[in-house]
Amino acid sequence: MAESTRIIKKYPNRRLYDTETSSYITLADVKKLVLDQVGFKVEDAKSHEDLTRSILLQIILEEESLGAPMFSSDMLSQIIRFYGNAMQGMMGSYLEKNIHTFIEVQKRLQDQSRQMYGGNPMLNADAWSEFIKMQGPAMQGLMGSYLEQSANAFMEMQQQLQSQTRNLFGNFPFPNFQGGGTRQTSDAKPPESPAHDSGKREGGEGKS
Repeated sequence: MAESTRIIKKYPNRRLYDTETSSYITLADVKKLVLDQVGFKVEDAKSHEDLTRSILLQIILEEESLGAPMFSSDMLSQIIRFYGNAMQGMMGSYLEKNIHTFIEVQKRLQDQSRQMYGGNPMLNADAWSEFIKMQGPAMQGLMGSYLEQSANAFMEMQQQLQSQTRNLFGNFPFPNFQGGGTRQTSDAKPPESPAHDSGKREGGEGKS
């Protein structure tokens, strides 16, 4: 963590202590730090264990319970099913990259709003809301196109991985991989025939 990162200590009584302001704070205060893009780290006061993710999840839980949730029950169920899955790490990376893409789209919309209305659109809630209503369909179409391209790229990657797996394990006698056992059989030497063996025995007896 950088030296400028604000340290917030969490005590056993669940109270949060901001070391920069030397005062106790609430989850609402931590949320404000997030909105203000202030770098911080929440750690256990005794063990110094990093509890930042746990606190952020608590903030998300509170926001989701206010009546306008972003996550549906089906979406949360799908996310839970990925825990322990072989693609869990890829899922997390995929969601993170899509969020960054969404943020970039939002920044471009804000730049367009500034050109239309001037100043910082976030300071004028009515103007910003009006602009979002105007650009909403275009934004949904843009994100839909992006997600479709992302899904197609994912399918192509999956096919490439399957092809590479077949090539990698094709030389091994696995029944699920094409050409696994056949190659071993064709390369093996045929056993000597009984007639050949008897010929050796006969030749041996003649010499004796």
